Amino acid sequence: MYLFRIFIQAFTMTFVAEWGDRSQITTIVLAARENLLGVITGGTIGHAICTGIGVIGGRIIAQKISVRTVTLVGGIVFINFATTSSIRDPTSDTSTLKEGN
Repeated sequence: MYLFRIFIQAFTMTFVAEWGDRSQITTIVLAARENLLGVITGGTIGHAICTGIGVIGGRIIAQKISVRTVTLVGGIVFINFATTSSIRDPTSDTSTLKEGN
């Protein structure tokens, strides 16, 4: 029962976090153009590897520093992202290369 509860929490968190983000939209477009089985297989394996790296990395970090510190640092990083996103004008991106350069 304990393992099932963890599975449901992880599944729900991942599903809600991924639903409708850019990678999900890109996968929909790719599936419309390419082989469905290839897109499902590649997307599943890619997401599993990415999530696995996050889980293993999180476990290693949790052994070195407290979970509270990780939570605080993560919160500060996301507040910084939100602040930067609300201030910065997305249409004035100067990092893209102009044609001919």
